[in-house]
Amino acid sequence: MGKVLIWGATGGIGGAIARGLQAAGVPLHLTGRDATRLAALAEELGASHTAADVLDPDSFAKVSAAAGSALVGLVYAVGSITLRPLPRLTPEDFHRDFRLNAEGAALAVQAALPALKAGAADRTSSVVLFSSVAVTQGFGAHASVSMAKGAVEGLTRALAAELSPHVRVNAVAPSLTDTPLAAGLTANDKVAGAIAQLHPLPRLGRATDSAALAAFLLSEQADWITGQVIGVDGGRSRLRPKG
Repeated sequence: MGKVLIWGATGGIGGAIARGLQAAGVPLHLTGRDATRLAALAEELGASHTAADVLDPDSFAKVSAAAGSALVGLVYAVGSITLRPLPRLTPEDFHRDFRLNAEGAALAVQAALPALKAGAADRTSSVVLFSSVAVTQGFGAHASVSMAKGAVEGLTRALAAELSPHVRVNAVAPSLTDTPLAAGLTANDKVAGAIAQLHPLPRLGRATDSAALAAFLLSEQADWITGQVIGVDGGRSRLRPKG
């Protein structure tokens, strides 16, 4: 059975995806920037791993070679939360967010494509990318990250068209999720509670919420789903809270 390659495995959502897939018996290859945390996670889950930084263009070929010649899935769970008003954003902010979120996703799929096609011999392979509720909702101080995540949504649809019928490509678009990446917003109970109340289902996201959808999209149960951006957002992208 081919492996699933998870970029950003040491993050909150990436780690939840890795643990969920491992519990289901899916072989994994994990990658992340923090070599120590990555090695500990890989040992815990019995997975192979490669430490890599997505801002290093040489990392994509290195990781794909280490992951093996056949993959049934790829998850790109790398992201950023750059929250600054437009006058305070620098060219470096825009470039870094785009490289982390969109360009990195494209290069990860590009490097893994031969293995994804090989893994699709008996079933479709699946790619899962990550967008954000901020793309559809238009939040202040989100210009850089919303622009980058908007590019991920365009990439999702373009790759889904190009790589069909052998590789499916979908994206998960969470609302604010209680992970270390979002600690600047979630660490303050008052702020976190106020944001939770903006959702028709009034709580913050959990990493397992997005992980469950990612696992479904990677599975054969989702073999007629491609080109979709699916919200895991407590209804925030489509509904208004009561009151």
